[in-house]
Amino acid sequence: MNILIPYLHFLGIMILTGSLMAMYILVTSGLSKTKIKLISDMNVLYWVSLVVILITGLVRWFMIGKHASFYNSNPLFHTKVTLFAIIAILAVFSSIRIGKWKSLIHMGRVSDISDRESDKFLWLLRIQFLLIAIIPFLAVMVNIGY
Repeated sequence: MNILIPYLHFLGIMILTGSLMAMYILVTSGLSKTKIKLISDMNVLYWVSLVVILITGLVRWFMIGKHASFYNSNPLFHTKVTLFAIIAILAVFSSIRIGKWKSLIHMGRVSDISDRESDKFLWLLRIQFLLIAIIPFLAVMVNIGY
């Protein structure tokens, strides 16, 4: 258990980042019915990995490794958790946009997706990338006791 949980946590982080990158590449190369379907699939994978990260993170926080009080008293840990929550909130907005795109597919109006709308989506992804890049730095700081 002490090996499996951290492994699943790190695997979730890698899958989360990979699915986010896949969505980014798909959107930057232009939207079509097929690409929107792939983006939707990557979004599902993104959410599954987000849940895996959350569950394994909670298990690591409260059940294995360092005692929960070690984390609870560290403001950098709380910053890390807050950034994770912000990522999840941004993912909700991304998912809503993908849902709108899927409804346009069903109505046969894929061409109605403007460049401005896809640019907004890309900015949501960029912000998530930035936050994902900051979290491991905070995790290292927390782990060494800052």
